[in-house]
Amino acid sequence: MIRFLTAGESHGKGLTVIVDGFPSNLEVTKEQIDFHLRRRQMGYGRGGRMKIETDGIDVISGLRFGKTLGTPISMVIWNSDWENWTERMDHENVPDDLEKITIPRPGHADLVGTTKYNFDDIRNSIERSSARETAGRVAAGSFARKLLEEFGISIGSFVESIGGIYPSDNMFQKLLDNDTDQDFKGWSLSEHADKSQVRVLEEEQELQIIDKVKQAKKRGDTLGGNMVAVATGIPAGLGSFMQYDRRLDAKIAHDMMSINAVKGVELGYGFKNSDFFGSEVHDEIVSESGKFSRKTNHAGGIEGGMSTGLPILVRASMKPIATLMSPIETVDLATGESVMARRERSDFMAVPACAVIMEAMFAWSLAEFMVEKFGGDSIEEMKLNYNNYINNLEKRVLGKFK
Repeated sequence: MIRFLTAGESHGKGLTVIVDGFPSNLEVTKEQIDFHLRRRQMGYGRGGRMKIETDGIDVISGLRFGKTLGTPISMVIWNSDWENWTERMDHENVPDDLEKITIPRPGHADLVGTTKYNFDDIRNSIERSSARETAGRVAAGSFARKLLEEFGISIGSFVESIGGIYPSDNMFQKLLDNDTDQDFKGWSLSEHADKSQVRVLEEEQELQIIDKVKQAKKRGDTLGGNMVAVATGIPAGLGSFMQYDRRLDAKIAHDMMSINAVKGVELGYGFKNSDFFGSEVHDEIVSESGKFSRKTNHAGGIEGGMSTGLPILVRASMKPIATLMSPIETVDLATGESVMARRERSDFMAVPACAVIMEAMFAWSLAEFMVEKFGGDSIEEMKLNYNNYINNLEKRVLGKFK
């Protein structure tokens, strides 16, 4: 099994990432990881922090000459902003003029974190619950993405909506209806989306969204939105119905819900399925040239907790960011009195960045199941196991019933 851990605070020296369980001889470069870290920082509506940080990894262990060794991989993403926080985030000494934060922001981890961990300063809760931590996830997810690419699996994403503004021609609907090019690759969506300041696929929608973000800035408010992630080239049979925690869709949903501010996740039609007859929902099975497929992909590429071989489609909803420049009501923990929430440097809208984080977590979910099913100590051994499974898969299945 593969796993990763992150450590570090938002305004600390940096973020540490440990990635464990990857096979040896997987080619990964710093440039490839830094590319996705830069994508995470992009997008109209980001705050001042993005002008300070230029994220890149410093590899400590686990790589030699651009290839994994099979040993634990450790990386650091240094925080450029640390020099402005050295006294307030000192590991030992308390500044004489330290001002403790006592006013929690509604919608953030401020109050519940302070309550749970018995803090006397909300800053202790803010630092680790910050979305700054997701830079470490993108770094870890880059290793997962590279592993998947060795097997022709391609992952991409786009922003479906921001602030309730949807496209006139919805790509998510086309993907569900299987109304796309048969040679379609998941990454092509990201290549298209990355050309947009808000990572949408339509120019008119982009202009409308930018206008709404400007309105949010003027109001001192924030916006959320919906994102879609797509994986293509997935073999049939990842996941299992044998136990609740071996279901592929359960793992994907778990990992997506772990992303800061994500409050809803669905695969395929998800909630919409409940509005229709079964005959309108389920994907009819067909066999073409001895290979199984489906006429549609309403299930989002997963049935019975297992991949069907069709693209896996995940849709997630991100709530508006909790920090408001025109704050709403809360309670001062020091006095118990009703006050307006405090301000903390933040974005007005971070949906485009969240979609990139979504890609990283999606890649990790799939890589876990790929390693579980086809695992080996080296990438070469893993490919042998994969090819043995894939070659003439349909013929073996059909042969059992003849």
